[in-house]
Amino acid sequence: MTHAATFNIRNNCPYTVWAAAVPGGGRRLNRGETWQINVATGTTQARIWARTNCQFDGSGRGKCQTGDCQGLLECKAYGSPPNTLAEYALGQFNNLDFIDMSNIDGFNVPMEFSSNSPRCNRVIKCTADIVVQCPGPLSVPGGCNGPCPVFKTEEHCCNSGKCGPTNYSRFFKTRCPDVYSYPKDDQTSVFTCPNGTNYKVIFCP
Repeated sequence: MTHAATFNIRNNCPYTVWAAAVPGGGRRLNRGETWQINVATGTTQARIWARTNCQFDGSGRGKCQTGDCQGLLECKAYGSPPNTLAEYALGQFNNLDFIDMSNIDGFNVPMEFSSNSPRCNRVIKCTADIVVQCPGPLSVPGGCNGPCPVFKTEEHCCNSGKCGPTNYSRFFKTRCPDVYSYPKDDQTSVFTCPNGTNYKVIFCP
């Protein structure tokens, strides 16, 4: 039996965000608005994020200050940093869903990613004032970049799979302890729920 998962995405921010999902596309969400997507089990490397300060024309082309996905309202590809990410893979090992949030690509909007099911009670949050406190070299308009997109070094990007925390990753980790701060941060950042769980993503929880 395969279960599609429902993701309820809600904007609680006092400003408009343009929600983005791969798979799923994208949607403008004014304050208090929600968007629901259904995702097939077996889906991997999926992401949900917020885009800010976007302008789109009638054909759904334009640009966002943060999280832009190749200028499209309906995202087909991942967004450009900085963006606070919810990531998931459904129906994997032992019939589990794997969920996480990540600041590896930086931070743009406070976010919560949680299970919406009596069978699994999991809440991941990143609500610190990271944009205001952002270290100078990572600070960009509307967000706080991750060190890998800025410096592109092995130390920060960990392409070889061998790396440890850095002062920049610790900046994120101390503020959002359940969220990925660098690529090998698995022990404290990956969570599981039984396949068939539904989820919610809240911007500005």
